[in-house]
Amino acid sequence: MADHIILVENPTDWKNHFPKLPVVAAKDYLAKPEYSTGRSQRVLNLCRSYRYLSVGYYCSLLAEARHHRVIPSVRTLNDLSRKSIYSLDIEDLDDHVQQVLGKPRSGFTATAFELDIFFGQCVAKELQELARQLFDAFRSPLLRVEFRRQGKWRIDTVKALHLHSLSAEQGEMFLSALTTYLSRRWRQPRARSNYRYDLAVLHNPKEEMPPSNPKALQYFVKAGRECSVNIELIEKKDYGRLAEFDALFIRETTGIDHYTYQFAKKAESEGMVVIDDPDSILKCTNKVYLDELLRTHRVRTPKTVIVRRDNLERVDSEIPYPIVLKIPDGSFSRGVFKVNDRAELLDMAGKLFKASDLLLAQEFLYTEFDWRVGILNKVPLFVCQYFMSKEHWQIYHHEPGKGRGFREGEAKTFRVENAPEIVVKNAMKAANLIGNGFYGVDLKQTAKGVVVIEVNDNPNLDHGIEDLVLKEELYRRIVEDFVWRLDRKKGK
Repeated sequence: MADHIILVENPTDWKNHFPKLPVVAAKDYLAKPEYSTGRSQRVLNLCRSYRYLSVGYYCSLLAEARHHRVIPSVRTLNDLSRKSIYSLDIEDLDDHVQQVLGKPRSGFTATAFELDIFFGQCVAKELQELARQLFDAFRSPLLRVEFRRQGKWRIDTVKALHLHSLSAEQGEMFLSALTTYLSRRWRQPRARSNYRYDLAVLHNPKEEMPPSNPKALQYFVKAGRECSVNIELIEKKDYGRLAEFDALFIRETTGIDHYTYQFAKKAESEGMVVIDDPDSILKCTNKVYLDELLRTHRVRTPKTVIVRRDNLERVDSEIPYPIVLKIPDGSFSRGVFKVNDRAELLDMAGKLFKASDLLLAQEFLYTEFDWRVGILNKVPLFVCQYFMSKEHWQIYHHEPGKGRGFREGEAKTFRVENAPEIVVKNAMKAANLIGNGFYGVDLKQTAKGVVVIEVNDNPNLDHGIEDLVLKEELYRRIVEDFVWRLDRKKGK
């Protein structure tokens, strides 16, 4: 394969007068096996939309799972999706904006204007350095930045432009910048008290299914005191206080389009130690990414097909019924459905496609329980068996109808050394592909062997279940890991 490829959603987006470069249709990149290899591949994603769970989003997501160097990255797409997130990244640039735009200029009375940036290049020479810095912060090929003057000049919005919507003049600018960009080597951007440290634990007292129950949170606070760490339970309203702490531990169900991701991003931008870190949230909350990542590294998983509208009719020729159909970012058994025939498959897929352009279909593997291995910093902490809810095929059985609640199966906890070695070994292999955070790996032990179901970035740690073997020592080990990370940051 070529050293780099350019992805377009519609082949007509790459005009006839554009240079002859390796242009690939997005649907081919997602579906054809030849694009699942090539670790040195450079991918330029020029799809028509980057919205969450769109085809353009999935192109960047799977490119990262395949270890292709892609722009824009999924992280950039999510950063650009909401001003509340990317505003963290432009705070430091506003002073530069004022220095450049605040100078008196004859005849210039506007209070707002837009600047188009193509691969870090712009038309206005006096704004070129700012354009470069914005491209370093948001490595998206085509950007539009809006500036507003409200007392002083500042960046108001940053958003991605798309190839198919460019004017002829913009197209020429794009081609010039593209030629310059492809000729360069691709680079990643350079990205109190008597207590030793202050650790914030983000939780939501009103969450129906939190990853840690109230008793567990109190044990964390107690473990903190024993390790000379001041632990404070914080909530969404405490976002503005994050900089007061040295570290953040998220004990609330995470999501890309949720404020937990914003907290993680903010903590990282402040130089804090954070679990779950933003990259782990990105990697773990999308099952399509996980499936690609695990298969690429030969981690055994259930037979899986990535479902698009154009291959839905063929799914049951690859996987027999019953089929498990999943939305990419469900949690706690939500967004997971079992279909028993083609009519149910088409009906359920039609409903789920309203939220995501891609779905997952998996073979149905019934077992009485799932294994869960809790892993912190590449070391297994606990092993649990989660049994299926009574008269149901999942651990959690969500009652039909809004506000009906859920039923949960029983659990049994083991010492790591007493759990099947093959289960722990497979869990470690899967978790190590994500990073060195705190993960819960779900596995099934079948007659054909052990398969990994998923890796969770925000695993349950409840008093009376996961801590049943190690008890208070479990909480202490997690707090000590934060201390170790903080000591390393300070060079101790």
